[in-house]
Amino acid sequence: MKLTKEEQEILNGSQGETKAKILRTLVEFGDVFGADKLVPVTHDGHLVTSFGISLIKPLFRIMDEIIDAGIKAEKPFTVDPRPIDYDNVKCTILDKLIFSKIMYGQQKRYEEQLRKIGLKTKDSFTCTCYMDEVGNIPKYGDVLTWAESSAVVYANSVIGARCNRNSGMIDLFGAIMGKVPYFGLLTDEGRQANWIIEVKTTKKPEAQILGSAIGLKVMEDVPYVKGLDKFLGTELNDDVKSYLKDFGAATASNGAVGLYHIENLTPEAVNYGEQLINKNAKVYVIDDEELERVYKSYPVLWKNKEAKPERAFIGCPHLSYNQLVNWANNIIAGLQETGRKKVALTTILTTSPQVRQKFEQTDLYKQLVKTGAKVSSICPLMYTNNPIAGKKPILTSSNKLRTYSKARYLKDEDILNVIVGKEVK
Repeated sequence: MKLTKEEQEILNGSQGETKAKILRTLVEFGDVFGADKLVPVTHDGHLVTSFGISLIKPLFRIMDEIIDAGIKAEKPFTVDPRPIDYDNVKCTILDKLIFSKIMYGQQKRYEEQLRKIGLKTKDSFTCTCYMDEVGNIPKYGDVLTWAESSAVVYANSVIGARCNRNSGMIDLFGAIMGKVPYFGLLTDEGRQANWIIEVKTTKKPEAQILGSAIGLKVMEDVPYVKGLDKFLGTELNDDVKSYLKDFGAATASNGAVGLYHIENLTPEAVNYGEQLINKNAKVYVIDDEELERVYKSYPVLWKNKEAKPERAFIGCPHLSYNQLVNWANNIIAGLQETGRKKVALTTILTTSPQVRQKFEQTDLYKQLVKTGAKVSSICPLMYTNNPIAGKKPILTSSNKLRTYSKARYLKDEDILNVIVGKEVK
């Protein structure tokens, strides 16, 4: 990698040993992927590591070394959601013991470390940092140092910013140095599509299943999706962005997609059209039968596959404000239809702290609370991915949560029916 004079001096220790180690890590990371230089980061960061898991002692040691050296991120950053919320996600005494003493015993210490290094605000914990209410919104063409697969694919695809699928600590090191290695999705070549996806369904596909099908097929490649604009239109309004948020999260978790293009809709597809498609691109046709095949392939990982579900998590990634309002209205209307006053199982809608605070000011929130449903800013993935909660029969409408836990996936309509006490066919 070719370094500037200033970068070489930092590498040689001109700004201290700790900063030299940070830069050396970025350089060696870039070398692995053939990067020939570092480029400036032009927008605030987003970190994936938000949980104080006691076992990851090297993380806390590195954070302490950075703080002791007086180093902070060049730009402030947001972080993924917190792993616990005892107020809104009911836990047993045993759950609390495992969470507070064993799994996330370093949570308080780690959050203090984040604040000292550059956390935007005390409530900057969400996987959807790009929501208007949160405010970590890049511009088209911005170079980012983000991790969190669903946030990265959203920023690349829906906004047109540029970011690789970074790992924990690489995201922080890039934020500290204000530079990242130039390769992959930062380059024009890396943003070319090597798959053409032809959507030929008879109705708007469920975002989570369509994204899953594409992710499973293309893996880390870039897909160019045709035919979806027929259902979504050509305007990136709030509803469409919410759809693409969930779609992208499924492509990124069921595969490893970091960027997708939607014909006539996402910014680069609008600007460049089929110029984005490589000559030897493969073709994958998705019709109703293919979506149903993918959906039916999802395994049920519950120990007792016929168990009565105890809990439902809606929102992974975190719900947008529009989605939260829609879910609240649908739950209330569904309960009125079934004649129930309370939800049929513990139901938790997850969203960013900022969206939750906005929603709590509405009458709709008061109506929802009366149903027994809860609104939380927890990370459902971190909650379910532990020995105790992982054994419980949990439902979700998130393909990402299904992939990373033992939660059972149901389509939106089906999981709503369970919540309001209807039978699912």
